[in-house]
Formats: sequence, structure tokens, C-alpha cells
Amino acid sequence: MRYSRTTLAATLACLAAPAAARDLNAGTIRISHPWARETAPSQSVGGGYLSLTNKGRQPDRLISATSPAAREVQIHSMSMDRGVMRMRRLTGGVAIPAGATVAMAPGGLHIMLVGLKAPLKRGAMIPAQLSFERAGTIRIAFKVEPVTAQGPGGSHHEQH
Repeated sequence: MRYSRTTLAATLACLAAPAAARDLNAGTIRISHPWARETAPSQSVGGGYLSLTNKGRQPDRLISATSPAAREVQIHSMSMDRGVMRMRRLTGGVAIPAGATVAMAPGGLHIMLVGLKAPLKRGAMIPAQLSFERAGTIRIAFKVEPVTAQGPGGSHHEQH
């Protein structure tokens, strides 16, 4: 069977799309740079991070998330309380004010993948689905970065 160069190029572009599709839109919500840290083989939880920008005129809310990579996905916050870092589940989701960006980053708001079915390996793409109060539901993929990463795209502190 023979394929034209155009067919071959289109097929390769489709295969590469999930890795390249880092920013997505769901209604008026822009989802930027979803990423996660790689985990140790015995680790049962992992964190997911991204930025949510509401380009609309009304507030929205990230109400839930799911992933086939974990038994459960929760939305968490972290804060310092009298010198102790505390993490808690946000059962009401995360508000995204109109015209604002909410960063979900290490040490703050984040997505918690609970009951990982396999370790998160560097370079992998972890599928997930985010549900918003107004913008609906969208499928994303977290790109797994090194365990030392502080942000997407190799922003990390590896020892040399």
C-alpha cells in the first residue's frame, strides 16, 4: 500500500498534536501549560499544574477533574499556617474571576492525582478532563516533567 506525501505528513501531524497541544480553550477559559512532575515507582499520588485564564465577562469555576491515570482527581490548595505547610482539598472547586488568571503551581493550588495506576514518567502525556461551571468540559494532557521541575518546559533545578 502506498501513501502520498500529503497523507503521510497529515498523519504525522495528527500523531504529534497531543504533545504540541499545550494551550487549549474551553469557552472563555484558556488552559495553559498543563504539566506534572514525574513520580517514584512506589508513589501513589502526583501533582498536576496549569494556568487558567478567564477571557469572559462572567466568573467561572473549575469544579472537577478526572483522569484515567488515577483512581481519583482532586483540587487542592497549599498554604503556610504558623510555619507548617498545609494541604487541603477544595470541594467547591476553584473560582476563576472574569478577566483573571489563576495559576495552579507547586506550593499553591494544584490538581492532585490520587491512586496513580502507574508512575508518572518523564516525557509522558497524562490525559485528564477538566469540568468548568460555565465553560463545560475539556480534555487536556499533562506533560510529565522531571521531579525537580518548578514549571513547564524544563524550568527545574537539577544538580549538575
